[in-house]
Amino acid sequence: MTVGTDSPADAGGAPPHAPKGPGQDSGEPAQAARATGAALPEQAREQSPGGSFAGLHPDDLPDGLVVADEHGRVICFNAAATRITAVPADRALGMPLDRALPLEDLKGRRWWTLTDPYGGLATRRGQPERNLLLPGGREVLVSARYVRERPTGPVRRVVVCLRGTDARRRNERSHAELIATVAHELRSPLTSVKGFTATLLGKWERFTDDQKRLMLETVDADAGRIKRLIAELLDISRIDSGRLEVRRQPVDIAAAVGRHVQVHTTGGQSPDRFFVRIRPGLPPLWADPDKIDQVLGNLLENAVRHGEGTVTIEVAPTTAGDGGEEGTEVTVSDEGPGIPEESMSRVFTRFWRGSKRGGTGLGLYIVKGIVEAHGGTITVGRGPRGGAEFRFTLPVGTPAHLL
Repeated sequence: MTVGTDSPADAGGAPPHAPKGPGQDSGEPAQAARATGAALPEQAREQSPGGSFAGLHPDDLPDGLVVADEHGRVICFNAAATRITAVPADRALGMPLDRALPLEDLKGRRWWTLTDPYGGLATRRGQPERNLLLPGGREVLVSARYVRERPTGPVRRVVVCLRGTDARRRNERSHAELIATVAHELRSPLTSVKGFTATLLGKWERFTDDQKRLMLETVDADAGRIKRLIAELLDISRIDSGRLEVRRQPVDIAAAVGRHVQVHTTGGQSPDRFFVRIRPGLPPLWADPDKIDQVLGNLLENAVRHGEGTVTIEVAPTTAGDGGEEGTEVTVSDEGPGIPEESMSRVFTRFWRGSKRGGTGLGLYIVKGIVEAHGGTITVGRGPRGGAEFRFTLPVGTPAHLL
């Protein structure tokens, strides 16, 4: 990154409506503006109130920073701005702002002409962030701040922030995929519920009690699917916003594993398909029992549905975190084909599906969010017998008031 001073350079005329300074027509080369490249950051360091930003350099900023002086000449162009615009800093310094950043709006209009930072209303403080186009049609997020010495005085600095749109586009795609998945997953059970209820209401007398019971059981099962999907969406919203609440209380993890195995055996799975190993010396565990049930239920369901052979669940004491705190480690593995190596990095992302056997692809994303909300970690790998192996570790999590 190179930073210039307030000295203007002859780079092809001043920006529209920028007031001329005494040195504007002197014809000094742009190199003069770069001769004291460290001046602006040094001033920033000295003027930092309370020293809270001492040592901060413009190149340390993750976003693009472009600063123009009172004459509309670029005096700061950091490394992120160079990366985003593909304009070298040494070329941008000293140039008029509208030439260093030839921005257009989505209708093809020149942004600096529209906004006129050095003219127009003297009460303006800047421009909110918006999508603009660089030469070649590349989108960039731009916001600007007008610095004045007094509220209605002339503009002394124009500070421009630049950000790439890649992260926003990824978020937009993710939201679009989420909406499409939800619509698809809701359509089937809602169609079933609507069809059976309409049939029963219209032709109640024509069906036997057994037929009515079968229809109502189907409606109940489909309503359960809808309820689970809505619960998943709420969990995702809380995880993404950091608002997932953990209500800690003592949890018997061994008993919880036993309950989930019993659910599967009651549902028709052979008891011989499950092997549970509980290691001695388990520390006490404080966690949210409902959310731990959700984690265990999802991992066992995946092993039963997508795996093969014996499903092994092992619970053992371990150390969690960098401080070596006591914790509990739970491993769930099967003997199926496992997860391909190239897919393991995507297992805990949204919409990942290990097979075509249904599901929203949101379960493991939620599992990871729940484990991390408890201060734990979760990993995936290949089990000793070739299948998928999920291992999560939870710290003791004793509430502070009990320590």
